[in-house]
Amino acid sequence: MPFSRIYYLYFSPHKAYVRKLKNILGFVPGNLNLYKLAFRHKSVAKNIKDGAKNSNERLEFLGDAVLGSVVAELLFKLYPYRDEGFLTELRSKIVSRANLNQLSRKLGFNEFIEYDARMISYPNKQSSLLGDAFEAVVGAVYVDRGYRFTKEFLLTRIIKPHVDIHMLEVTETNFKSRLIEWCQHYGKEVQFVHIDNAPDESAKLFTVEVRVAGEVCGLGRDFNKKSAEKLAAEEACGFLKVFDTEDIAR
Repeated sequence: MPFSRIYYLYFSPHKAYVRKLKNILGFVPGNLNLYKLAFRHKSVAKNIKDGAKNSNERLEFLGDAVLGSVVAELLFKLYPYRDEGFLTELRSKIVSRANLNQLSRKLGFNEFIEYDARMISYPNKQSSLLGDAFEAVVGAVYVDRGYRFTKEFLLTRIIKPHVDIHMLEVTETNFKSRLIEWCQHYGKEVQFVHIDNAPDESAKLFTVEVRVAGEVCGLGRDFNKKSAEKLAAEEACGFLKVFDTEDIAR
């Protein structure tokens, strides 16, 4: 084991933190600051230059791309005779915000996340912290150890023990349709509102709010308009407990 990792594990002032993180990840970080950054939400981040903050958003962006690549390759090999539509839908289920939130909580990432509770008042926004942190950690592992290590980490430490791909294959997760049906059943108006991006954000990034009876219940952001709507609907379903309600109704 390199000296830097031995230092972090046994001699660093942060050794308790490192040991706890090692129990979750299965390895000792090579650059501890990366992982601390991965758990830092923008609500507690400081401005560093030109409005940019030392939050986990950049690592989240990177981790999202790496995770999508690893899952896409896995599904490509696992289902050699299924078409692109099937593979895309199944990948969406695995990397969905709801699934990543669940994985993040199961792994114990919620104990590491830094955020300002006063600035995050909606429960759906609080839950999205988990999935965001999960992707940021994947980004941190990639920067720290490289793609090959990150791929092995995701496959053996995360997906194999915690993701039932075949169960997800037969699980319906059309969040937008379910949300609209739920709102119709309970007589509530639902709106998908497209929000203009901030001046410093990419014009290609779509931001969508879901408003149910005038209340913001979900937010989705993606470089694809339909994907942004699906993410927003997914958050809204979680916030409104749409699937829990349907299970009880059955």
